Amino acid sequence: MKYDVILAGVGGQGVLSVASIIAHAAMSGGLEVRQSEVHGMAQRGGAVLAHLRISDKKIPGDLVPKGSADLVLSMEPLESLRYVSYLKPDGILITAAEPFKNINDYPDLDEIYNTIKRLPKWQIVDSASLAKEAGLSKAANTVMVGAASCFLPIKEEILEKIIMDAFSKKDASAAVANTKAFKLGQSAVNAKAIAGGQS
Repeated sequence: MKYDVILAGVGGQGVLSVASIIAHAAMSGGLEVRQSEVHGMAQRGGAVLAHLRISDKKIPGDLVPKGSADLVLSMEPLESLRYVSYLKPDGILITAAEPFKNINDYPDLDEIYNTIKRLPKWQIVDSASLAKEAGLSKAANTVMVGAASCFLPIKEEILEKIIMDAFSKKDASAAVANTKAFKLGQSAVNAKAIAGGQS
């Protein structure tokens, strides 16, 4: 088994935190993990990219080759389109619905959505509203982990435990809210799948 993930977004959206949660969960599940990051953390709003490779065998390199990603997971819709070339033919793109307009000529959002919807497999997740429903607006990235969990080769209970452990060190209420955010993100994808739709 091999599962390659590209994670994308902009500085301040928690892309590397999402990568860390997924990586730790995979390792806790006995899987091999390789990770590489390219980011401009010093610049809030700068592009952030992480390669995450998961396997039950030794992984030869850190970087996901173009055309071989099983999943592109993005915290921002425009950023998701930057990495479509990494997706394999039956791979899925999952993105947060909310734009981060860090450039003056940010493209029309409907055009971005329409481009995403032309892909074979995609999900657009209302992560901000689901995070608010969970009781913590900062938990939007955890909503996205929940959405991704429907496709990752990692047991749901392991991901939940990693999330609970990560946030309980800081604040018990944040741990509860992030766990709820995870479940809401998961349910959003599952509900769409049941309904036969992807948006």
